[in-house]
Amino acid sequence: MSRRVLVIRLGALGDVALSFPAFAAIRAHHAHDRVTALTTAPYASLLRDSPWFDAVAVDTRPGWADLPGLWRLRRQLAGHDLIYDLQTSARSGHYFRLAGRPAWSGIARGCSMPDADPGRNLLHTVERQRGQLAAAGVPAAPADLDWLRRCGPVLAGRTVLLAPGTSAAHGSAKQWPAARMAALAVRLAAHGVRPVVVGTDADAAGAALIVDACPAALDLTGRTSIQDLAGLASRADFAVGGDTGPIHLAAMMGCRVLALFSRFSDPALAAPVGQARLLQADDLHAIGPEQVAARLRGAGGPDDWLDGGQACSR
Repeated sequence: MSRRVLVIRLGALGDVALSFPAFAAIRAHHAHDRVTALTTAPYASLLRDSPWFDAVAVDTRPGWADLPGLWRLRRQLAGHDLIYDLQTSARSGHYFRLAGRPAWSGIARGCSMPDADPGRNLLHTVERQRGQLAAAGVPAAPADLDWLRRCGPVLAGRTVLLAPGTSAAHGSAKQWPAARMAALAVRLAAHGVRPVVVGTDADAAGAALIVDACPAALDLTGRTSIQDLAGLASRADFAVGGDTGPIHLAAMMGCRVLALFSRFSDPALAAPVGQARLLQADDLHAIGPEQVAARLRGAGGPDDWLDGGQACSR
């Protein structure tokens, strides 16, 4: 008999991308069940297009005093035979009670399938979710991303994605200065690599500074869906940015990434998954474009991202 299954993953983009393996595992395990995702509006289209879900519901994240909003949320949560809480936050823990205490995988007190690993908060997101699902009897499964690789424009020549933005949580503390990224863009263009600036409308000012310094750069901020960005990343030669969603998405798509981590990011918990190099500094303002260029060169030879190497399309 088919069951109704709900998967909770609210965001942000990097977190959603790191959950691709968990989504694939749940879909494979519930091949004959109806699986719904509960997410926030920015990720609804991505998850609707994915092969992992039969339906997508949007959580408007009502305040705890918003009784009509909470009633709508309760109706979204109710009626499911099993819920996987991949958000595992204090907020999503309250959803356990709103849902009527169904069979539940997560960390909500009293749930039937708890992730009881005492070291879970010291694990990388992918490992933590793999452990949570294993405790619920869900084995790992490969995440086929070919549906995303077909998305987005196809650009000629060698390209590098530059992601100047960051999450709102830490603001500029997790953001490499746009002026430094502009200087890097000039260096990249001199090596025959076209910089492509990606992000949301909120990153437009930084993108304008980069393009002004490097007219060869292409500004796609605010002009791509998440699906388009994923497809672009799968065909790019490499990507550079901070601990931000586009960098995690690019790495998940198989693109080689150089991620810049400040003291506000712990790579042990949330490093990009895949072919990733890291540059760490307490303050990202201390990292110069020459350091980034040197890290892109690496040791030379076939592993030299900047002066040779193969494009990372898969």
